[in-house]
Amino acid sequence: MPDRRHDDKSLPNLATDLWDMVRAYAKQETIEPIKGLGRFVAFGVAGSLLLGVGVVLLVLAVLRALQTEAATVFDGNWSFAPYLLTLVVCGAVVGAALSALRKKGTKS
Repeated sequence: MPDRRHDDKSLPNLATDLWDMVRAYAKQETIEPIKGLGRFVAFGVAGSLLLGVGVVLLVLAVLRALQTEAATVFDGNWSFAPYLLTLVVCGAVVGAALSALRKKGTKS
């Protein structure tokens, strides 16, 4: 009786199938997660840039409002006060951001 333990496939065909399976697995486990991570990073960078521009415009609006609406209060020797108050607002925004970052970091 002939030995029927081996398949009908030859060794080169088995090696080709193995190579194809390894490549498909490598793509599935490396390339797909990297694509997902790339989208996550792209949205994060875009959001950060837009948030940064928004905060800068908000701070400039505070400065201009202080300079125009309280022009008589900050005349003469007090002309530096709108800039100082705007710097305090910037410090408050940075402090709020750091506080939120610390709270998020301690949850996990």
